[in-house]
Amino acid sequence: MPKKSRDKEEKILQAAIKVFAQKGFFNARISEIAKEAGVADGTIYLYFRSKYDLLVAIFEREFSRIVQRMKEELATLPDARAKLERYALLHLRLVEENRYLAELFQIELRQSYKFMKDRHFRKFAEYVNLISRIVREGQAEGLFRKDVKPGIFKRAFFGALDEMSRFWILSPRKKYRINTAAKQIASFFLEGILKKETANCS
Repeated sequence: MPKKSRDKEEKILQAAIKVFAQKGFFNARISEIAKEAGVADGTIYLYFRSKYDLLVAIFEREFSRIVQRMKEELATLPDARAKLERYALLHLRLVEENRYLAELFQIELRQSYKFMKDRHFRKFAEYVNLISRIVREGQAEGLFRKDVKPGIFKRAFFGALDEMSRFWILSPRKKYRINTAAKQIASFFLEGILKKETANCS
């Protein structure tokens, strides 16, 4: 795809993120997305067959970027403890960096049962599965307790981050800074899975 076409497609996607977040997916109209993107209504159909295809493209593209960024950041860290702390920080920073995208993920995608059971859910699953991979690394390193079930832990840990993200999106006043919240949440969970001798040294 020529660069000009890629740029236009990206502009449409970013416009869709904003309109979906503001209006809601079901209430948003293609004409509103076109106006936000500065293109004719028909132009959108040159790139996407429907409004649902737009949502799928947003999810796949943005989560691919998020997963890739997370993997790159985690790869630079020395151990599983540091990786878990960084995961929390990067996840919460998404709200600060792109509020519209965070709102779309938080509110709209969770309401679409069809979307969440679709094959496109795999990108989200890959993102959450990074947590269980960190837990397994920590167990192999002797940092984390062997009896911790990675599958249970990943859902509990992600749930805490998810709820904090929702709080920031829905609340007009922010009582906690991103860094503080990330450190607190990571600490709560780490103190529960660190082996006793490891926890005593920290």
